[in-house]
Order: sequence, then structure tokens, then C-alpha cells
Amino acid sequence: MAAPRPPRFKRAPRRRGRLANWWMLWRVPVLIAIVSAAWWFLYRPYAHEQGWVPVTDSFALCGEPWSGAQGCVVDGDTLVLGNGSARRRIRLTGYDAPEMEGACPAENTRALEARQALHEWLGRGPFEWNGAAEPPRDQYGRELREVRRKLADGSREYLAETMIERGLASDSGWGSAPVDWCG
Repeated sequence: MAAPRPPRFKRAPRRRGRLANWWMLWRVPVLIAIVSAAWWFLYRPYAHEQGWVPVTDSFALCGEPWSGAQGCVVDGDTLVLGNGSARRRIRLTGYDAPEMEGACPAENTRALEARQALHEWLGRGPFEWNGAAEPPRDQYGRELREVRRKLADGSREYLAETMIERGLASDSGWGSAPVDWCG
């Protein structure tokens, strides 16, 4: 006769809870990082190029006769297009120009220079701005638009960079300090 077999015990199920949770927890952030990186490097540059609209309108200085112009330059970073109910106010982004009614005569003078420089830049020919037909708006209802011009060599000239380089505006980006135009 064969020896009796020892009783078989049912093996306790493996506790996978902690290990399985850890395994899933590191996958989710890695997946999010991969998707975010793909968006940042692949889709964002493509999406950023979309929505740029060519502009061939001519601009006068506000307060002077428009004589065929479709809009006017209010100050160094604001435009008006159209008249009456079709009137649109546009705030040009990427820089901050001094105010026309500034805190001191020096700021007023610099504001007039910025206004004239913007008028001249816009008058040099066609340019483009972003935002397509539905641009974002600020708290005053003005359209917010970045402006650039394609140059003959294929490069782009951004209005904000030009105004800042000429000392007629300050950077309005994240972390930039306000400029004291009176100092």
C-alpha cells in the first residue's frame, strides 16, 4: 500500500494589491508626460502657426482725417478698425507702450514717439496678426493680437520685438518688471 499523501492545503491567493497599485501609479504620470511632450513638440508649433490672418488695411493716426484708411492708431499698442457699430478695438500684445496721458511729461513724449513708430511700422506694408476670426479679448472687450511681418528672406519681424528694441515699449511677458517712463 502506498503511503498516504499529506493533505493539500489550498494556497492563499497572492496579494497583488500593493505591487499592482505601484505598477499602475508610475504608468499614469509617465503616460501623461509622453502625451504632454508630444503635444508640446509636435502639435503646438503647428497650432501656433494656424490662425494668422494677413492684414492689408491702412491706418491713420486717430484724431486726424482718415482719408481712405480703414483704421487708426490710438497709441503705441492700440488700434481701432471701422466706424460706428462695426468699430473694433485691438490691443497689440507682447509689449506694453507708455500711456498717452502718462504720469509725467517724459512718459507723454515717449508715448507720442511709440504711437508714431507703430504708425510707421504698420504703414510699411502688409503684415499678419493671430487670433483668426475669434481672437481672445481683454477685460475691456478689446481684441488681443500679436503682430508680425514676413520679410523677403523668409524670416519674420515681430512688432513687439521692434518696439522693445527701439526703447519705445517694455516687455509684457511673465515676470517682466514695469518700466518707470518718468525715471
